[in-house]
Amino acid sequence: MPFDADQVRAAFPGRRVDFYEQTGSTMAVAAKVHEDRAVIIADAQTNGIGRYNRPWHSAPGDGLYFTVVLCTKPLPVLTMAIGLAVQEAIARYTGLIGINVNHESFPPELAELATSLYRESGRSWPREGLLIEVLRSIEAFLPLSQEAVLAAFTQQSSYVKGRRVAVELNGTEVRGTTAGLDPNGYLLLVDDYGRRHTILAGGVRPCS
Repeated sequence: MPFDADQVRAAFPGRRVDFYEQTGSTMAVAAKVHEDRAVIIADAQTNGIGRYNRPWHSAPGDGLYFTVVLCTKPLPVLTMAIGLAVQEAIARYTGLIGINVNHESFPPELAELATSLYRESGRSWPREGLLIEVLRSIEAFLPLSQEAVLAAFTQQSSYVKGRRVAVELNGTEVRGTTAGLDPNGYLLLVDDYGRRHTILAGGVRPCS
């Protein structure tokens, strides 16, 4: 279904909402926008980039590809607040936890790792309504203090404490057990040799 950006605009009168049928990256477009709360949406991206400059699968008509311009809390607390907001919005809108929307299939390198609301529920979801819920949820989480965000993230994340995980640090895989968050919101890890690490960035995945 074509994306109806006017639904989003109607839900947030006076807010800048730019929609592109296709763009290289909503992040690249948003980098040139200096308007707080502006929303950049694309139906498809040709050069979407994730962590470590990995390609972001952005097929037309399937997902929500958007960037919100925020002039507020510093990272990493902002990252956590947004993650909590997205989780709450999806749970409220669909009863599921996820982020990809109507993807029925993924590239081979993602097929065993990625999922979507479609895969989990067996039905498609209106992307406009989900985006509206996400944006509203973001507004609710942004005023929270750093302490409140850290407490909420610790409570809701299954990875924060006592989970066996593997993480790549400086090109080397390190395995250990998560040990909570430091005061700045970074993940703490005690590796299999008893050494303590502060995870500033990196993909964390479960392991045995």
